[in-house]
Amino acid sequence: MLGGKRILLVIGGGIAAYKALELIRLFRKAGAAVTTVLTRAGAEFVTPLSVSALAGEKVYTDLFDLTDEAEMGHIQLSRSADLIVVAPATADLLAKMAQGRADDLASTLLLATDTAVLAAPAMNVRMWGHPATRRNLAQVQADGVRLVGPDEGEMACGEYGPGRMAEPVAILAAAEAMLSQGPLSGKTVLVTSGPTHEPIDPVRYIANRSSGAQGTALAVALRDLGARVVFVTGPAEVPPPTGVDVIRVETARQMLEAVQAALPVDAAVMAAAVADWRVANAAGSKLKKDGSGRAPALEFAENPDILATVAQMATGRPRLVVGFAAETDDVVAHAVAKRARKRCDWIVANDVSPGTGIMGGTENAVVLITADGQEAWPRMAKDEVARRLAQRIAEALA
Repeated sequence: MLGGKRILLVIGGGIAAYKALELIRLFRKAGAAVTTVLTRAGAEFVTPLSVSALAGEKVYTDLFDLTDEAEMGHIQLSRSADLIVVAPATADLLAKMAQGRADDLASTLLLATDTAVLAAPAMNVRMWGHPATRRNLAQVQADGVRLVGPDEGEMACGEYGPGRMAEPVAILAAAEAMLSQGPLSGKTVLVTSGPTHEPIDPVRYIANRSSGAQGTALAVALRDLGARVVFVTGPAEVPPPTGVDVIRVETARQMLEAVQAALPVDAAVMAAAVADWRVANAAGSKLKKDGSGRAPALEFAENPDILATVAQMATGRPRLVVGFAAETDDVVAHAVAKRARKRCDWIVANDVSPGTGIMGGTENAVVLITADGQEAWPRMAKDEVARRLAQRIAEALA
């Protein structure tokens, strides 16, 4: 998929820079030519010699190199690539990108480019969660930069949490997705997935029995058709796919905020099993039994309707809004009524009665309901359902 493509790899200064060496090998194995820019901080972790040996090309390091800059080297570097990959994208590099700074070769070429940019963030967990980093991430994404990762796990500093750079194979997949020429190339599709967790107290919650498998399969299928996929996921059992922009949330209200922040998009596919209600009087500390036999009095409030909110937008509404209807009885009738009530374009209805094994399983049997009528699909793997639906979405957006 990368045959004949040219990748410009910017290696930032972090311990994860060592993964960039494997990434170069994977890019070249996939058929891409790789030009590298090594920041001064990056050179503290990997050497220009090792980078050059793997890339098979000169390594660029200095903005003020007299030979290169006599030919406006930073401009040529920024324009000659099919894709720019920043890995690791440190907190400092992301801040420079967000603020439009140009005080070294890497930041200057990133400011001078009109080429697509893929960034793989890598930093300490506290830096990742810092409000300044969150602001910078929101800005670079608004500017069109795609993100892959970060992963969650143990870090070199001994702390644990989100901030580990995505693995090279995941970055490769994201790059291939960005450079693919499928029918959804140039389109952005929002997918929601998984359940939401609505707290009762700090250790208990209300949720739906959703694994996130169907939403994840949809994100993969849309990605493979060339779309940029914004994947907003609740705490699902199935891990999110690579090569998409992953936004993790817990509650329905957080999911709504994430969806609204991701707009505008060409299509929105609402596959998440959002809890209809939340506990209005959720406790701040763990609820205890007192021996009286009385259960705590929980007060419920209705959660926002994310599907209806997006489908009924007066301005900025996606061209195509697809909802899901998981029902246990009168499946088609309820789904038809839901489509009319929510004012979405399509509804994908399925029977999630306990005997079907669909909720949390690997297969699905759906009915696609549109303005033109109803179309029952046979039971099949959720991956195949996703591929069929993604193809239909591509046809609708053509």
